[in-house]
Amino acid sequence: MWKSYINKISKDHSFAEPASEAEIFLLADELSVDLPRKLLELYSETNGVFDSFDCHLIWPVSRIIEDNMFFRNFDEYKEMYMSFDQLLFFSDNGCGDLFCNRILNGTIQTEDIYVWNQEDDSRTWDVASLETFIKGWITGEIST
Repeated sequence: MWKSYINKISKDHSFAEPASEAEIFLLADELSVDLPRKLLELYSETNGVFDSFDCHLIWPVSRIIEDNMFFRNFDEYKEMYMSFDQLLFFSDNGCGDLFCNRILNGTIQTEDIYVWNQEDDSRTWDVASLETFIKGWITGEIST
């Protein structure tokens, strides 16, 4: 479903092999969060989506773990920014701003996607769903 959806928007993206159950379990365990259904479905088809320059549209599971753990645990950021424990980063704009879902009580309860701005630490609602995010990013409707 996800590969087909993305290919309908643009043929310039490539896909990795699906994420394993072990990778998904590790992500949930390391970050203490249950992934939303749509991200789980996407990762069952591909462990990351890449553009023609090999940049990530959707990060692979390993990068989600690595980057989220970094932002949550880097001591200097604890003095500069609000807590990142309530965010699950899964994509970036290539300039330092990150796209994420909001975590409440260990789960992502809505499909809403936010953008975290590295310059002012704002967390701003961006779009209402993963489909809208993917389409908007590929077509340029989202340019954050």
